[in-house]
Amino acid sequence: MALAAVASSVGALSVLGADAGHAASAPAADHAHEHVSAFSLKQVAHSYLTAYMFCLSLCVGSLFFTLAHHLFDAGWSASIRRVTETLASLLHPWMLILSLPIIGFAWTGNLHAWFRIDPATDHALDVKKVLFNPKAFTVMVPLLIFLLGSMARSIRAWSVAQDKDGAALWTTKSRKLAAGGIFFFAIGTTLLCFLLMKSLQHQFFSTMYGVYYFAGSVWTTLITLYLLTMWLAQPGRPLEKVYFKRQQQDLGVLFFAFTVFYAYIHFSQYFLIWNAAIPEETFWYVLREVGSWKWVGMTILFGHFFVPFLILLNQDIKRNLAVMVPVGLWSWLMHYIDVTYNVMPVIHPEGLHLTLWDPLFWFGMSALLGRLFWSEYRKNPPYPLKDPRLLEAIVHHEVSAPAASAASAAH
Repeated sequence: MALAAVASSVGALSVLGADAGHAASAPAADHAHEHVSAFSLKQVAHSYLTAYMFCLSLCVGSLFFTLAHHLFDAGWSASIRRVTETLASLLHPWMLILSLPIIGFAWTGNLHAWFRIDPATDHALDVKKVLFNPKAFTVMVPLLIFLLGSMARSIRAWSVAQDKDGAALWTTKSRKLAAGGIFFFAIGTTLLCFLLMKSLQHQFFSTMYGVYYFAGSVWTTLITLYLLTMWLAQPGRPLEKVYFKRQQQDLGVLFFAFTVFYAYIHFSQYFLIWNAAIPEETFWYVLREVGSWKWVGMTILFGHFFVPFLILLNQDIKRNLAVMVPVGLWSWLMHYIDVTYNVMPVIHPEGLHLTLWDPLFWFGMSALLGRLFWSEYRKNPPYPLKDPRLLEAIVHHEVSAPAASAASAAH
């Protein structure tokens, strides 16, 4: 459907959009036409939220990797699991503490517009008021982060306890928690991205938004884990004796898989919304095809998918650090742009508008997260010393070539 046709169907929707029947009656929902100064609290709040959602994605992605390790009783990832355990455990208390300014910005009216809207005047808000109301937001955001973080810290504590006595009990406890925790992870992560980011435009409907944020989070976490473990495995560093080409290759393959998965989810959301042509859904994409946002969207399409996809098609590339380091830096940039694409059109509908706050919060929060990670990581052994699968990760680290396997079988 042509953009003009969709735009005409949106009609009375404001750019930030009240729903089709209530656009005119909810002017408080629309601050898209305000001039937002680079030094205004609105700009500071949205730049801070963008950086926070980027860092949060690394923590929830690490928690997923840890849960998946236990769910599938994986062997290859045993030697690098302590890295993801530590990253995930930063959810509580550090990411919880860093979420408090977001709550403050919301209460002062500088972030989520619906904090100042009477649901009786906005149907789109009225049908979601059970979730989108100030009290629920204030309670649920820290509670969800606390519960996810507590789950991560429990698994890490049991893993460290196993380093001392080698008891299988700790692995059993982790597996049981992972079996139930994966469901809470899915619900909790979805609610968090709904409350913190999707609700910036509360009129927007998308049943795939949670999966979309999850896919981007794991994608970014995998390349971060790849680069971090490669650095930790250099001669004289903690993982030198337990990290091999097999783990490196497997992380590269997973990163490649999530490159495709993310693209599939993002395209599916766009395709279904565009074809359905429902104003409460299409306005979100209409806004993001205005001005330079159109080119930001194209950058995500090619930079987030085609560039890493085409590079990683070659198997050998996945073990070539000269290529993978630039790919990692590029991936972090693409994920940050992706988060920016979700947040910034709310206050800059005319196009991308970068300020000093954007790199300041992004680099600052990322550096803080890295410092906290390193401090926590060094408190315990760098890998699970007595994990029952550790020997498998060490011994079965090389896969024979097909020709060599055939020759061995013949003898």
